[in-house]
Amino acid sequence: QVQLVESGGGVVEAGGSLKLSCEASIRDFSSKTMAWYRQAPGKQRERVASVAAGGTTNYADSVKGRFTASRDNVKNTLYLQMNSLKPEDTAVYYCNRLYPYVAWGQGTQVTVSS
Repeated sequence: QVQLVESGGGVVEAGGSLKLSCEASIRDFSSKTMAWYRQAPGKQRERVASVAAGGTTNYADSVKGRFTASRDNVKNTLYLQMNSLKPEDTAVYYCNRLYPYVAWGQGTQVTVSS
């Protein structure tokens, strides 16, 4: 059964840091490109980072230099280290495959206060 469980969100002041985790029950996790997405109120879901099977990463311009995505293929877990957080980073954060998606998890709320 496919399952994605995100955790690590919270409320933080601007300039602060959070580290998100995603436990993924996905067949062949270690061979799949995984990604982090976020959805702010009233906005479409957007991809913020991806991590290929071998660890190569790509980032949206809005988070480049501040966020770092990584993975542990033994633990089937995806991570997102978020530094220098800004109020515009406030959103629900999700993980999923790059494409095609599997069933979405519940996400984890990140709120950055100014």
